[in-house]
Amino acid sequence: MRIAIPVWYDKVSPVLDTASRLLIVEVEDREELSRFEIYLDEPELSRRCVRIRAMDVDILICGAVSRPFWKLLAASGINVIQNISGNPEDVLEAYLKGTLFRSGFLMPGCKRTREKYGRNDIQECHAQRKTRKTGCTRNPKEASSEYKA
Repeated sequence: MRIAIPVWYDKVSPVLDTASRLLIVEVEDREELSRFEIYLDEPELSRRCVRIRAMDVDILICGAVSRPFWKLLAASGINVIQNISGNPEDVLEAYLKGTLFRSGFLMPGCKRTREKYGRNDIQECHAQRKTRKTGCTRNPKEASSEYKA
């Protein structure tokens, strides 16, 4: 499985649409096998999506992302985990341990309570999104993919 994280200096890039660097990590059985970085210099979202898909990315962990870009990525089969901030190494480690939603990496605006981040909270977040009760726009596939890392 390949995990991608947009990087800005030593942080997860706050906006995926304008990110210029993407860290790609190959993972098997929760262990890192390899990593490399690519530069995203494509200005059009559709071309960015094609470039990311060409890297065989399965999961993309990012900060904010526009709805059009999110839809392109999701339609390409990429599970997007958004509204995440922090140091990319720490984010990756938390994802691999299954603690990403319990460790304070959520950006302001994702209206889940920060005290509980279990599987039910993720599913609840999706249900609320459908009824427009929250600003969280996570990919429903993400709920199950986080626990399969």
